[in-house]
Amino acid sequence: MTDVALQTGAPEIPDKLYFKIGEVSELLGVEPYVLRYWETEFPVLSPKKSGTGHRLYRRKDVELLLRIKHLLRDKRFTIEGARQSLQAEARAPKPPRAAKQAQQELFSDDPLPEIRRELAEILRLLK
Repeated sequence: MTDVALQTGAPEIPDKLYFKIGEVSELLGVEPYVLRYWETEFPVLSPKKSGTGHRLYRRKDVELLLRIKHLLRDKRFTIEGARQSLQAEARAPKPPRAAKQAQQELFSDDPLPEIRRELAEILRLLK
């Protein structure tokens, strides 16, 4: 996530697919009506709705809400300022992911000769 996740005061987000508005409200320490208001002010925030109309937040929604709360409450941004900050972050080029780089390094050498050698050795042992 962003610098919000690195803060020691950031809550631990449970490993779930969906969160109800009450759960997200508890995690963030804000009332549910605040979350509904933020939905109207931040177009990027749009939780799914269940068949009965209940809001179902995904993990990325909760992380975005944590970012919004950080901008509004901790950094004292206005709603418009927080909206502009989030839009600027979305437009900024993202650095390449470390996991993808590590995977490329892992498979940068051609593993086939080594595998062939090991299979030939196993075959020799079986004869």
